[in-house]
Amino acid sequence: MLAERVREDFPILKQTVYGKPLVYLDSAATSQKPRRVIDALVRYYQEYNANIHRGIYRIAEEATMRYEQSRGKIAAFIGATRPEEVVFTRSTTEAINLVAYAWGRANIRAGDEIILTEMEHHSNLVPWQLLAAEKQAKLRFIPFDGQGILQLDEYQRLLSERTKLVAVTHQSNVLGTINPIKEIAMTAHAAGATVLVDAAQSVPHMPVSVGDLGADFVAFSGHKMCGPTGAGVLWARYDLLDAMPPFHGGGEMIMLVQLESSTYKDPPHKFEAGTPSIADCIVLGEAVDYLQGIGMAAIRAHEQRLTDYTLRRLAEVEGVTLFGPRQLDRRGGVVAFATDVAHPHDVAQVLDQEGIAVRAGHHCTQPLHRRLGVAATTRASLYLYNNESDIDALVRGLHVARHLFSPRPAPAKR
Repeated sequence: MLAERVREDFPILKQTVYGKPLVYLDSAATSQKPRRVIDALVRYYQEYNANIHRGIYRIAEEATMRYEQSRGKIAAFIGATRPEEVVFTRSTTEAINLVAYAWGRANIRAGDEIILTEMEHHSNLVPWQLLAAEKQAKLRFIPFDGQGILQLDEYQRLLSERTKLVAVTHQSNVLGTINPIKEIAMTAHAAGATVLVDAAQSVPHMPVSVGDLGADFVAFSGHKMCGPTGAGVLWARYDLLDAMPPFHGGGEMIMLVQLESSTYKDPPHKFEAGTPSIADCIVLGEAVDYLQGIGMAAIRAHEQRLTDYTLRRLAEVEGVTLFGPRQLDRRGGVVAFATDVAHPHDVAQVLDQEGIAVRAGHHCTQPLHRRLGVAATTRASLYLYNNESDIDALVRGLHVARHLFSPRPAPAKR
């Protein structure tokens, strides 16, 4: 099984928590890092720590070379037509804000409409709220049904000549729903709209080709795909990047600076002002090498099998309500649930005492949780290093929580 093959690569999984083996089920928040990624980060600082694109001495040239090599690896990983379509950012959040600021301010006018979904992470919601308020534009929302599936008939109704942007998550970080981006993008383009995809929860877990998606912008984070924090990616069609004004101003992104005006470099450098997260961006390329060595199709197949096992085991626990689709081809390895005996925070604290790391709360999706009618959920999220024994431990932990929080019968009177 895949997990047994790769678990030895992740040093953190060897530790114990409260005397029990660590069971890490929070990869939707951030993934763990294999030894080769950790070693690559140390190697940068030990062997060729220097600023990039500027120095003409040997270690500076090596840092620049490896930084641009990483860009090329990421471009190939997502099927981009050229490395210049890949812009390094700090995170998915910054990538989306870049688009909202640089593309949005130049293209959204009063009365225009932006279509989002009710399942968006705050990172693909708040930037558009800010833009809409500034530009007097209107936000519209695609609802989802009781299974967590987008209602595309309503999407068709929302589209109009006023629609300028459709921004949608590829995979929900709560419901696990995998949305039909290709269909959504084709429909949006037919209406003359531009399409942005939040791929933070999809690129780490399945084969993703930006060409197949058919979107105009795709954003994702390195730390969710076995890479370091501080490195994110915005992919965009080159003609869009070329037409967009800069996001940040400063060193490196300029061609010529005069006292009262400047000219800018071509993409992607136009959007990478100042000293970037050099080490993190280089090491993200190492994470891509690691994932490709395993195979994204193999990772997806492993997670589908484990998701099926997780859904079946959790359904056996009394009082557990599961959220999201049941069809494995329509969902990823994110399983959110509620219990009838305790708040998700209390459940997560009990699980922590059992050595099990899960996320509890609204997961930066407050509107989604209001739509579900709950304030919070407990979320177990899977990755390539998880196995059935992790899920068995989760189920045992939930039985412990149920025993602790279930009301006790009153003692009989004498």
